[in-house]
Amino acid sequence: MAQTMTYNGSYTAENLDHVAFPLGGIGAGMICLEGTGTLSHVSVRGQPNVFNEPMMFAALHVRGERPTALVLEGPVPRWKIFFPWDNLFGSAGNGGAGKTYGLPRHEHAEFRPRFPFASVDLADDRLPLRTELTGWSPFIPGDSDNSSLPVAGLEYRFTNPTGEAVEAVFSYHAVNFLAAGEWTADRAWHGERGVGAAPGGFTLWQTAPEDKPWQQAAMSICTDDAAVKVNCAWFRGGWWDPITVAWKTVEDGTTPEAGPVEGDPSPGGSLYVPFRLEPGEERVIRLRLAWYVPETDMRFGKDMPESGNGQHHKPWYASRFPDHAAVTDYWRTHYDELRGASRAFADCFYDTTLPPEVVEAVAANLTIIKSPTVLRQADGRLWAWEGCHDNRGCCPGSCTHVWNYAQALPHLFPDLERTLR
Repeated sequence: MAQTMTYNGSYTAENLDHVAFPLGGIGAGMICLEGTGTLSHVSVRGQPNVFNEPMMFAALHVRGERPTALVLEGPVPRWKIFFPWDNLFGSAGNGGAGKTYGLPRHEHAEFRPRFPFASVDLADDRLPLRTELTGWSPFIPGDSDNSSLPVAGLEYRFTNPTGEAVEAVFSYHAVNFLAAGEWTADRAWHGERGVGAAPGGFTLWQTAPEDKPWQQAAMSICTDDAAVKVNCAWFRGGWWDPITVAWKTVEDGTTPEAGPVEGDPSPGGSLYVPFRLEPGEERVIRLRLAWYVPETDMRFGKDMPESGNGQHHKPWYASRFPDHAAVTDYWRTHYDELRGASRAFADCFYDTTLPPEVVEAVAANLTIIKSPTVLRQADGRLWAWEGCHDNRGCCPGSCTHVWNYAQALPHLFPDLERTLR
């Protein structure tokens, strides 16, 4: 039986199983922070992709006489373990390749939403440190452009409640899930992809052939911590070999460094931050995620004669930023400013005498603005689906029998609301 919970309160135990808190900008794609700290619902190519849960995870190694390494996530929801993931080699009966479910992780997690922020508290008796993960992305009423950025922030706060100093290594790892080439009969991969260096981190990238421009994509995962070590060269083996080697670095507490490789592309990238906490001290390690998919394969309805041929939906941010590097740089230089403005909204929103049931209901509906239900095209205008299936939008055209009743946009982003009219 699922545990009861308080409205506008924390989620624990089985109540965590289906929590998915969207991060990302208005019409800019979405990545969800789950109640356990997992990233899922990765939908950065314009369409919803509810069951896209690529291998992206943070880990902590604590040094000492009995070194311990755990994934910085809570227990895996039981429904996932035997879920029929759409992946031949990732199915439950074949060992769940592409998933981290077999890696050791924290025993306890507690999720607290405070839109546009959400926090996950992690605890485990095997570790001397307490961890709080906060995920967020800019949401600033009246500032539609900064609220439409293809970015997300992940902040890991480590606290040492013990009476002894603790030495540890934080790490973050991601396969290149953006790879969108294809295998041919000769089992060769056709399509360019790889892992590149970025300031304080690494970039996953995929180029596009002329006839499939929507395959172009990039995502950077970076930190501003000066102690960071970056590995752009995972072991290039088959089956489970790359993640096995990557996890061994976590278990051993090592911090390998390597730049981009030549020849066969790296399957993924990692970053490592070694640190030491004295009794009572805390340390915050911030990760900045930024993605760039300048064109999608979405195209609906008949063309007007003057509209040209072969056009597809392009997100607003692709007209604002010339490339992925520009997004990454903007996110780095404006992070603190945008966080402060977003926090001011959250503090104001939750400073209310309204019943907690009402506050939670309103906050839950605000998250739709950050979902693939809403799109913002290159000229800045907003349009929206009536709703979404698991892997595509449903009913284009900003249906008036749905969006004429919406209240968040006209009150928080009136300039975008006017473009719907």
